[in-house]
Amino acid sequence: MYTEQELGRDSPWESRFDHIYTKTEGITFHMKNRFFAGLLLAGILAAPIAAQMPESYLDVDIAKVKMGKRSEFDSINKRMVEINRKNKGDNWLAYQVMYGEPNTIYFVSTRAGYGAAEQGMKAFEGALTKAVGAAGMHKLLADWDATVESERAELRRRRWDLSASAPADAAAYNQLVGQSRYLRTAIVHTRPGKALDYEAQLRLNKSAQERVNFGVASLVSQGLAGQQAGVFYITTLVKSLGDLDNIKPLQEVLGSSYASYQKAVAESVANTEIIIARFLPELSNPPEEVVAVDAKFWRPAPPPPPKPAEAKK
Repeated sequence: MYTEQELGRDSPWESRFDHIYTKTEGITFHMKNRFFAGLLLAGILAAPIAAQMPESYLDVDIAKVKMGKRSEFDSINKRMVEINRKNKGDNWLAYQVMYGEPNTIYFVSTRAGYGAAEQGMKAFEGALTKAVGAAGMHKLLADWDATVESERAELRRRRWDLSASAPADAAAYNQLVGQSRYLRTAIVHTRPGKALDYEAQLRLNKSAQERVNFGVASLVSQGLAGQQAGVFYITTLVKSLGDLDNIKPLQEVLGSSYASYQKAVAESVANTEIIIARFLPELSNPPEEVVAVDAKFWRPAPPPPPKPAEAKK
């Protein structure tokens, strides 16, 4: 896997989330971009793969939660999960940054295209409206807004042609996502006009990664909107943080060609950010194919009600 120095120079740690606003009858409605018919989760997640897989996109919302508002934020999102699950709304996976900017939550949905992103927003809004009415939906979204400090939406294109050891089909992909608990993502910002140069390096590294880190999926996506041009996301999904110890660094993967890689990266990459995050099943509404891999994790039972206080004697 890549280290900060191997991917680029500076390496701040970062993340966040967003809403989409549309004007309807003079009223501004918040419509969440939601992720996942598979995930990730970004660079990560859902559907068949590589040559067999049609082009797909990651619809990513990043939220920076206000200090002291996390409990309220979680409560609102749990309600949205329940409403979308019961009313056939949108699907998404949520994950929280552990190493990176604190109180940052990602929500990611897989889309077949721009039109599918619009349909996902409509499904999300429709589920809320069906459950609580139009006024209730506006109130719920306004309450959500009050818990966040900042938000951002991104659209990323899956780059199966650059991904190493990508799952062979949809079933293998769902298995990978369903069994994962953590993810590590390198966010690589290329220099102006150098995106194709860095892409060429990823293409050269792919076969070496597949040979040395055999069976370790390294999933690549590329920013299309909501982010600066020329940004790549390289994501690895793991069952435990300890699994990251078993992934060989790029210097070992490339061997004698590592020096030339470093030179090419120095010329093509402006900076790199690396985050490590954990999935939040209680804030996720994944597709049933992912839930089926480990229903106890992805559909956690609600905590038992508190025991009534014993009467004083």
